[in-house]
Amino acid sequence: MLIKGRELAVEVDGSGPPVVCLHGLGGTSNVFQIQADALAPHSQVIRLDFAGAGRSPLAGLVSIESHADDVAAVLDALGVSDPAVVVAHSMGTLVARALAARLPAHIRGLVLLAPVPAPGESRRHSQQERAALIRTADQAAVAALVVGGSVSGLTRAHKPEVAVLARELVMRQDPEGYARNVEALGAAADPGPLPADIPVLIAVGDQDTMTTPDYCRALASGQDNVTIRQVAGAGHWLPLEAAAAVSTLLLDFIQTAHPAVECG
Repeated sequence: MLIKGRELAVEVDGSGPPVVCLHGLGGTSNVFQIQADALAPHSQVIRLDFAGAGRSPLAGLVSIESHADDVAAVLDALGVSDPAVVVAHSMGTLVARALAARLPAHIRGLVLLAPVPAPGESRRHSQQERAALIRTADQAAVAALVVGGSVSGLTRAHKPEVAVLARELVMRQDPEGYARNVEALGAAADPGPLPADIPVLIAVGDQDTMTTPDYCRALASGQDNVTIRQVAGAGHWLPLEAAAAVSTLLLDFIQTAHPAVECG
């Protein structure tokens, strides 16, 4: 799809209330394939690859804010007039929060899967180091770091195909596009507090070493519109490691955000 003069890979499935799925760093829209299959009978599921990721070519500078602008432009191009439930994973949660802060009329609910904070100075330095490693075109080394640090030991032992898929997603990234998205994450500013006037679901794997329950509680602090769910056995790649559990959470959440939708 041509968005603001640039090509973005966009997939649309089903019909009904809009649901937008935003992938994380090193991922693509395919991270949400199982959830899209579950949601499409009840919703219009819109997935895109961020600029420089997956099937979307790199064109110019990318940032958390530019990704949020692209999401809004995709909704406009598709003629989506109703506010959407936005489902986001990892880096995508910063994009979703930026979108909600800047264009609240676009959002009916937020689902933040393994949310990440805007990085501090030490993490910015580590992201710069990772971007440099990616530019050496040693994708295997990068993939080993990603999978080893973010897929749970339980998943690697009992669902090794999930670890293989995570590795393949990273290995297939365009090196420069991936490096630019790493730098975008490293430069991210905090989007501010979560919206107080829409339902928000935060889900985190109980084996996740990148998103801690303490961070999720801090993110939700003082807001009674936020629900936190912990998913057993999963690490950071929550939509892949706990695909069925995440699908159930999303179906339940959409019924909360759109009471007229029957997801049974």
